[in-house]
Amino acid sequence: MVLRTEAVRRRLTRLEEIQSTLAGLDYKPNSPESAWAVERGLHLAAECVFDIGNHILSAGFGTSIDGYELILDALAERGVIEKELRLNLAGFGGFRNILVHGYLDLDPERVQDAHEKAPKLFSLYRLQIERWMTTREE
Repeated sequence: MVLRTEAVRRRLTRLEEIQSTLAGLDYKPNSPESAWAVERGLHLAAECVFDIGNHILSAGFGTSIDGYELILDALAERGVIEKELRLNLAGFGGFRNILVHGYLDLDPERVQDAHEKAPKLFSLYRLQIERWMTTREE
């Protein structure tokens, strides 16, 4: 499989858009509109993070990974993202699954925490992926 840099860049752009939108939202768990907007934004961001990571691992390293947390582990092990970022994203795969499948049991405090951390973490992720892609192209 060939690394499709344009596909990765499109997802990075989408992640940036989501990150920007999330930063402008105020999470209010008792407001369905607010809660749904933040939860959906976090879900979409998670999909971008894992799609990007999976494509890089598959096309760039010939590795197939089964599991969201394992994707993040593999990116860190291969130097695509820094180990500190990996540690800060710990549990994000499980959180993605709760957003998608366990939405009835969402903990508002966990959503609030993810929402507060999202702008910084997604920005770091984008920057580190972009840096890896740039060094690969050189």
